[in-house]
Amino acid sequence: MNLVVYILRRLAISIPILFVGSFLVFCMVAAAGDPLGELRTQPGVSQESINQLSHQLGLDKGIVPRYFDWLGGFLTGDWGISIAQGSNMEPVFPKVMSAFEVTIQLILAAEIIALLLGVAVGVLAAVKQYSPIDYIATTLAFIFFSMPIFCVAIVLKMYGIDLNVMINDLGWDSWLGNPFLKTTSPESLSGDGFFGSIITYIGGLLLPTLSIMFISFAAYSRFQRSSMLETMNMDYVRTAQAKGISQGRVIMRHAFRNALIPVTTLFSVNFVTVVTGAIITERVFAWNGMGSVLVEAVNKNDPNTLMGWIVVIAIAVVVANLIADLVYGILDPRIRVG
Repeated sequence: MNLVVYILRRLAISIPILFVGSFLVFCMVAAAGDPLGELRTQPGVSQESINQLSHQLGLDKGIVPRYFDWLGGFLTGDWGISIAQGSNMEPVFPKVMSAFEVTIQLILAAEIIALLLGVAVGVLAAVKQYSPIDYIATTLAFIFFSMPIFCVAIVLKMYGIDLNVMINDLGWDSWLGNPFLKTTSPESLSGDGFFGSIITYIGGLLLPTLSIMFISFAAYSRFQRSSMLETMNMDYVRTAQAKGISQGRVIMRHAFRNALIPVTTLFSVNFVTVVTGAIITERVFAWNGMGSVLVEAVNKNDPNTLMGWIVVIAIAVVVANLIADLVYGILDPRIRVG
């Protein structure tokens, strides 16, 4: 019961923040430019037609009525239509959600691998402090953390192209993308049979996932190492060691869970960074995800699509933070959710 109350309490705080944030973002998007500006420059388009379309889209209203019109539609599943040139007035909801489905595959795969690998390497580096393992892990973490994600993505893409060339020279079909230079989105990947489809899908997912994973892995491993070293010097851990409890049991039962708390905080904070990295990575590897939607919406000044994109990401951030708060209570019983 306490858990349900806690979730409702967090939602009661988060939902008003989302409303206020969406209004501020709506104002900024509306002030960014005229959505019909490109149409006004088209030859043969009369001012009467532009005024009629502006009235149809509600662009002739004030900012507050426009916001509440948008909000009412958003809450009922009508996110408006894309008014960008060449979009054929397609509905925003299926467009954004389809892109989010593609992006979330990339984010989840990268974050799960980065978290598991980062925690394992961080714990190992802390337990083997100042050993070759610690020095290697620290060096790799600093290298990956200092590299811009677009550099990592481009380097991996170049090596992927070379690997595909080698595979083709052996008489096999390209594995990393299908075809690699045009698209690596899941919709384009196909294979022979169930296992063939899985292998082909992994080939399309591998390099974009690694691009994001390397950056997150560097942060998680460094935080986990620092947290583990701090926890290992706590009095209760020293007491357990003095009682003759084995090192492995001391680490796993007394130190590991508490050392995970800072990493859990980092995971929730890092979500926005991961989304940003996914946008860049999608552009490099031509994934048709949220990155493509954002770039198109900004370039073509498409307010409905841009608002849909921003609100979906904002909701995802709220959910990520809520999950992190719930994990706190699991890791440390002293943190109550009631």
